[in-house]
Amino acid sequence: MGVTDLLKLLLLSSGFVGLAAAADSPIPVNFGVIAFPGFEALDIFGPLDALNLLAYKYPMNLSIIAATMDPVGTTPRINPKNSNFSEFIVPTHTFENAPPLDFLLVPGGPGTRATNLNSTIDFVRDTYPSLQYFMTVCTGAGIAARAGVLDGKNATTNKRAFKETSAWGPKTNWITHARWVVDGNIWTTSGVSAGTDGLFGFMSQIYGEDVALNTANGMEYVRWTNASYDPFADLYDL
Repeated sequence: MGVTDLLKLLLLSSGFVGLAAAADSPIPVNFGVIAFPGFEALDIFGPLDALNLLAYKYPMNLSIIAATMDPVGTTPRINPKNSNFSEFIVPTHTFENAPPLDFLLVPGGPGTRATNLNSTIDFVRDTYPSLQYFMTVCTGAGIAARAGVLDGKNATTNKRAFKETSAWGPKTNWITHARWVVDGNIWTTSGVSAGTDGLFGFMSQIYGEDVALNTANGMEYVRWTNASYDPFADLYDL
């Protein structure tokens, strides 16, 4: 029996199931989230709220990365109703000075349809090879697809926008019925709220189910634990 196997056995026998699971996978320290005008709020803040609690148990650093250091809003620059209703997130870094990352999250939202996302796409393409883990939420999969990260991979995305988003990735095997999909170190989720469920799926696999359950209970959040159960695919005739 090797040292790693002995460590896992000791952790399991001591009840530290989460730590035993962590022995199988590298634990990320440096987390990054991309922000662009018109991002979907819950795509970012749902997963981040779970990670906020996780950061009380593990050493973690967070970087909010955007094209510039200007605050980034949830509403696209052009609103069809001229509504003044938006939340803003303040970047900590730009694409030019972002620190090394272990985990990168790309949200979706109406801003993924913008024509000026080249710097965002380039950053994803250039950063992915050095990541331990990569996650997209909702139509954020379209950015990853345009970056070539999803070529030859299984992936999913928002079901209402499935046909539009999947067209950006002709070399991707798009899964219609999935709350989230895991392919290697890439996690893609369905629309909006699915990002939180996908993050908890990630947390369960990397840190242990006990850690994920404890964190969800702390949020009083009822998890969607079956990655393949997706009624929204049927709703949109996929």
